[in-house]
This record gives sequence, structure tokens and C-alpha cells, in this order.
Amino acid sequence: MATGRTHRPATRSRGIPEATVARLPLYLRALTALSERSVPTVSSEELAAAAGVNSAKLRKDFSYLGSYGTRGVGYDVEYLVYQISRELGLTQDWPVVIVGIGNLGAALANYGGFASRGFRVAALIDADPAMAGKPVAGIPVQHTDDLEKIIKDNGVSIGVIATPAGAAQQVCDRLVAAGVTSILNFAPTVLSVPDGVDVRKVDLSIELQILAFHEQRKAGEETTAGEGALPAAAPRGVAADDSADQGPDGDVPAVMPA
Repeated sequence: MATGRTHRPATRSRGIPEATVARLPLYLRALTALSERSVPTVSSEELAAAAGVNSAKLRKDFSYLGSYGTRGVGYDVEYLVYQISRELGLTQDWPVVIVGIGNLGAALANYGGFASRGFRVAALIDADPAMAGKPVAGIPVQHTDDLEKIIKDNGVSIGVIATPAGAAQQVCDRLVAAGVTSILNFAPTVLSVPDGVDVRKVDLSIELQILAFHEQRKAGEETTAGEGALPAAAPRGVAADDSADQGPDGDVPAVMPA
């Protein structure tokens, strides 16, 4: 039975906190760039800056991996790449299916970064009969009628949903019933999944709304500065002390994700 839970709060292997797990890909990306430049070692300060975190947090995160670096030398780049890749499960091949081959699904299928990061697009699936057999990124699209067979035949445990919101939950339910235990959701809706299934949500509109919120705040600060730091006039009926928390129409902007 669906629980409405969209992620598993428990810690990962060896007691690594979820917050640390979420930062490991950032470290791996920075380390991979250093490796491509043949940089042999990196200090915690340099790596933290490249990953966008503070060095104390980085050292704490790496302590969960059993990696402490060498005083005066830093961390071995190649070893950390291997260590983090192993911890993230990227030292093996992960077959992935993408369901919903519209503009976004097709763009994901054409993304070249999957293969280099341990993921193989095993199948593309769409509900439109006209799409069946049409190659996208060199892979023929298959119809959703065959979803369960595709999952079984390819041993898929990771599914990507790029369907319209109205179809996402049904697709999610079928993926889970077929054996998929991890889902990356691009549909603008919240999915309900049973225990043991992880969902990561990517909502571009929410991210843009959050940026719009910050742009609005910056514009308000610039206006205030231009007026000699005098408080801006509050909208009629709104107390001046409350105006900073209001949107342009007097409402709190709905920019935070659910």
C-alpha cells in the first residue's frame, strides 16, 4: 500500500548520513575534473571550494568513508574518485528506463553523461503508439504495454519518469509493481510509493520560482539602498514590519517545495 513517503530517511551503509550521501556526487564531480587535469592530490580547502561546501563539513563527510587525507599533502584524487564511486554504487553498470519520451524524455535520452557515470539507458518507453519503434538517441521507443516485460528482461531497478503529471502516479505504480525500487521523477507532481522505494524529485518550475523569489528580494534591497536606506512604503493595509515577508500582491510567495 502506498504511504506517501517519497524518500527513505534511514542512513546508508556504514552509517553514512543522508546529508553526506547527497554531497558525495558534488565531491565526485569536482574530483573527476581534477583527475581529468591529472592533478594528483588536493587539499580539503581546495576540494571544498570546488564542491561548494566548507572544508570542515568535507572532512567530516570523508571521515564516514574512512578517508582522512595526509597532513601537508591532502587527499589522493584517484583514490577518492574510486572510493566515492564505490560508495555510490557507480563501479557497476546500472540499467535505467525512461518513461515518457516527449521533449524532456528525449533530451534525457540524448544526455551523454549517463554512460560515463555508471548508468546505461536500457529502454525508452512511451504511451503513444505512434512513437513505438521510433529511434531516439539510437534506442527504439517501446510502448508502455510492454513495460513490465522490459523491466524484467533488462533487470532494471531504476526508473525515470518524464510523463505529464496526470500519468505519473500510474506509471510509478507499474514500475514499482514490476520491481523498480528507485525512481527519478521529473513530472510536476508528488508520487506516493511503498516502503523500500526511493524517489528523487526534480521540479524545474520550483527551482525557477525560488530564483524568482531571490531576484525579487535583491531588487527590493537595491531599491531601499537607492532611497538612502529609508524603509520602503508598505502596501496599503500592510504593516511596514511585515512587508518584507509579503509577495507583490501582499501574499507570501509560494516558492518552497512541498
